[in-house]
Amino acid sequence: MRLTLRKSVFSLAALLAGVGAALTAGVPAQAAPAPRAAGCETGALLVPSCGVLWGAAAGGFSELPRDQELKTWEKLSGRTATIFHTYHKGDEKFPTAAEIAMTRDPARPRVLLLNWRVEYGSTWANVAAGKLDDRIDAFADRLKATFTQKFFLVLNHEPEDDVRPAAGSGMTAKDFAASYRHVIQRLRAQGVGNAVSVVAYMGNEKWMAKPWWPELYPGDDVVDWVGLDSYVSAEPGYYHHGMFGDLLDRRAPKGTGFYDWAVRTHPAKPVMVAEWGAYHRVGRVVGKAAQFDSVLPELAKRPAIKAIVYFDTVRDAFGDRDISINSAAASLGAFRKLAASPLFDVRLKQSK
Repeated sequence: MRLTLRKSVFSLAALLAGVGAALTAGVPAQAAPAPRAAGCETGALLVPSCGVLWGAAAGGFSELPRDQELKTWEKLSGRTATIFHTYHKGDEKFPTAAEIAMTRDPARPRVLLLNWRVEYGSTWANVAAGKLDDRIDAFADRLKATFTQKFFLVLNHEPEDDVRPAAGSGMTAKDFAASYRHVIQRLRAQGVGNAVSVVAYMGNEKWMAKPWWPELYPGDDVVDWVGLDSYVSAEPGYYHHGMFGDLLDRRAPKGTGFYDWAVRTHPAKPVMVAEWGAYHRVGRVVGKAAQFDSVLPELAKRPAIKAIVYFDTVRDAFGDRDISINSAAASLGAFRKLAASPLFDVRLKQSK
C-alpha cells in the first residue's frame, strides 16, 4: 500500500468489535504463543534456516501508534509478529524509540522491516547523483549510535507506481535502480553493516507489461531479498479475485509470474511477500477463510519464500476495501489457524 495515501483511520473500536465477533464464534481473543521449533533460526541476512518468517503491518491507515496497533493485532491473531513493518519518508528520524523497543522486548523479540522513501520531496536521479547524501549520512549516523541490530530495509517500495518514463523526469526505472544502488553503497561505505536490503515490487500485471519494468532491478550486489506487495480479493468476480497463489503468479500477457521470475532470474535471493492480504469491498463482507486456508499449501510448493508480512486495515487508501483479518468471525478463525502453524516457529537470532 502506498505510504503517501495513508490517511484513512483504522479505528480501535472496529478492531475490538472484531474481537467480540471472534468470542461469539467461540474463538478466544488471545492465544498463548505457539512453541518455537528448536532448529529454525535466522542467519546473517535474516534468512531462516528452515520455516518462514511471520510479520505484519498492523493498523494500516491508523493514526494510532504503530507499536500499539501491532500488539493489539498480535493478540487478535494469536502470534507475535517476528517482523514489524513500518513506513518512513524523507528526513524523518527513525528507527524511533518505540520501534527499537519492540525489537528488544525480551519475551517477544521482533525484527524491523523499515520502509524508507529516501527521495521524498526530490527525485531518484537526485539521490543517485549524491544530492541527498546528507539525508543518507544522517540515517547512517543514527543507526550506528542507537541501533546495531539486524533489520530489513526497503527503499521506495512499489516503485512501479512512481515511474515517470519520460527522459529527464528523474523518475525513470533506471533512475530508481541507480538511486537504490547509491543508497545501499553509501550506507555500507559509512559503516552500516546491519541493514538487510529488500527491493519490494508492486507486482501488478499492468506494470510488468511495461518495457521499463526489468530496468527497476538495482543489481544482485545491493539486493539481499526480493520482495513483493500483492493482494487478492475474496469477492468472486471482483478485481483480482483469487487465492494466495494468484498474488504470487500475476504476470503480464505472455509473461512469467512474479514468483517464477524471481527464482529464475535471481535464484540465490530469498523471496519476501512484504505486503499481502485478502480483501472485500467495505460493507460487502465476504469470508476470507478460503484465501487464508490457501497459504500453507502454496508455501509448501514455493521454497524460495522465506517471509510473509500481512497488511491489515479496515479501509484501504481509497476507502473502499477491507483487508482486516477479522471482518468476519470465520475469517478470523481461519487466520488464527494459519498463524498457529509450526512453519512460522522461527527463532530470531541477532546481536543486541
